[in-house]
Amino acid sequence: MNWSLALVFLWAIAANVTGMFPSRHNHWPAAYVLIAVGIPLLGFVTYQNGPWVGLIAMMAGGSILRWPLYYLWRHLRGRTARRIPPKEPNA
Repeated sequence: MNWSLALVFLWAIAANVTGMFPSRHNHWPAAYVLIAVGIPLLGFVTYQNGPWVGLIAMMAGGSILRWPLYYLWRHLRGRTARRIPPKEPNA
């Protein structure tokens, strides 16, 4: 095992440990730190091990950080979705 995979495993353990602690802010500050550390780490894994291992690491990170991805998807979908005005009630 090379260093990039070992760092990804340590990142996953750190993400799971931070998820076990109670938080008043619903773990968003920890999620921001995990994202900031995870993106360069994902590039490092892809560079050393190839795109398939990088894709597996990305899916593993996405399963851990599913709520930030869900809100990003909702945000992107809201901007591109066609707005249909509500129907006016018959008076």
